[in-house]
Amino acid sequence: MTTANRSTTDTGLFADRETAFIDGEWLETTGARMLEVVDPSTEEVVHRVREASVADVQLAVRAARDAFDRGPWSTFTPDQRADVIEAILAGVSARSEDLAQVATAEIGAPISMTRNSVKFGSTYLRYYADLARTFEFAESRKRLDGSTTRVLHEPLGTVAAIIPFNGPFSMVCMKLGPALAAGCTVVLKAPPETPLAANIVGEVIDDLTRSGTIPHGVVNIVVADREASEALVADPLVDKVTFTGSTAVAKQILATAGQRIARVTAELGGKSAAIVLDDADLDQVIGPLVMGGLVNTGQACFGLTRVLVSEARRDELVEAMTARISQLVVGDAHDESTTTGPLAGARHLERVEAYVKQAVEDGATVAVGGNRPEHLDRGYFFEPTVLIDVDNASRVAQEEIFGPVISVITFRDIEDAIAIANDSVYGLGGAVFSADADRAFEIARRIRSGTVTINGFVGSHVTTPFGGYKQSGLGREGGVEGLQAFLEPKSVHLTS
Repeated sequence: MTTANRSTTDTGLFADRETAFIDGEWLETTGARMLEVVDPSTEEVVHRVREASVADVQLAVRAARDAFDRGPWSTFTPDQRADVIEAILAGVSARSEDLAQVATAEIGAPISMTRNSVKFGSTYLRYYADLARTFEFAESRKRLDGSTTRVLHEPLGTVAAIIPFNGPFSMVCMKLGPALAAGCTVVLKAPPETPLAANIVGEVIDDLTRSGTIPHGVVNIVVADREASEALVADPLVDKVTFTGSTAVAKQILATAGQRIARVTAELGGKSAAIVLDDADLDQVIGPLVMGGLVNTGQACFGLTRVLVSEARRDELVEAMTARISQLVVGDAHDESTTTGPLAGARHLERVEAYVKQAVEDGATVAVGGNRPEHLDRGYFFEPTVLIDVDNASRVAQEEIFGPVISVITFRDIEDAIAIANDSVYGLGGAVFSADADRAFEIARRIRSGTVTINGFVGSHVTTPFGGYKQSGLGREGGVEGLQAFLEPKSVHLTS
């Protein structure tokens, strides 16, 4: 591994903010604290934002509720809603470099990755604008007696969209696109650690509100920590919560939303397994295997963090993984040559270190990495790490680390590999590598995960459903399923 030095960014993007976008206006927030955004590459404070109070969040919810119940948004046709989404797409596309720069500063993801992430997020706006124009929001069905029922797919109502720290812009698009296509109104809750990208989206929405393209209150954006976030979920005027984040927080959301039977979509944690069969070509395996485990410095719920391989091929595979990792450039995320940036914060770095230490105490061996880089004297960096001799029952194999740590686990035969892959409370992603694609497909069918890739790594794709089995979540994002998650079907029976 090598290191890269810092390059400068446009500090004009990082002016402090004491407002939230509510009911088409930037209103002064009344929270007690100024939240600090720290650049993980430098450990420097780059932005401060005043948190939204409970009262601020309630105001945003009322604005969204009024816009849904009484505003002109309810009269917009699907084509008109598609026009709105396309206008948002045009606005964020014009700010694409700004979005990439702030994401690198607040998350620590390499600038090359954040530029791609902005493009990826934008595809969701494009897709749902197009889908709004073609989806059958009303259809006729024949009943058994020959009479007709009109099945209407109506918007659920007011949506609380809670965004994770590790992909703030792409997650905004994944939630905002289908919600608006369905006809819902939205309160976006940006994470306190990474609020900048969401607020740039707010600036785009502001421009479109002033021009009359988007009615007041349709999209509201607040930056809130725990107390105000809990109030958002508990608000009786919220019809649906769409959440991406940890399984632990999701359990609290489900308990709260369940009191009023509010709808919930939850995309949660993962401990995805990649099964490498003996006939797999390692030259083709290593790239997606390493990328899949270390994407966004391991801060990706769908990452391939468990690699399953036979004892006969383990050493060969680990040697190839080590060689590929040695080519990575670990350093300041703003540098164009960096491939692997820092972790999101000091507490997160300490957590990853503790997991690796615990793994070694439990009998695992560090094949590569395992420490903070010696030549970086600041920043929340941790070396890309491969652990071998890992027991699948150990904490490092069962719990989501959310860092650049890959555990290599050996299996006896295919049945054992499938059993190990499924021996997890999670079921978000996975992969199977084999020269025999048909055989790999049959194995993939037996893995209890929402997404499995054959001979590659794909986290999510705009046209297909993404979500998890078991404690990896409820519902799906992406594809037609992502739109349906914001719709309520109604049957209108015609009797004559």
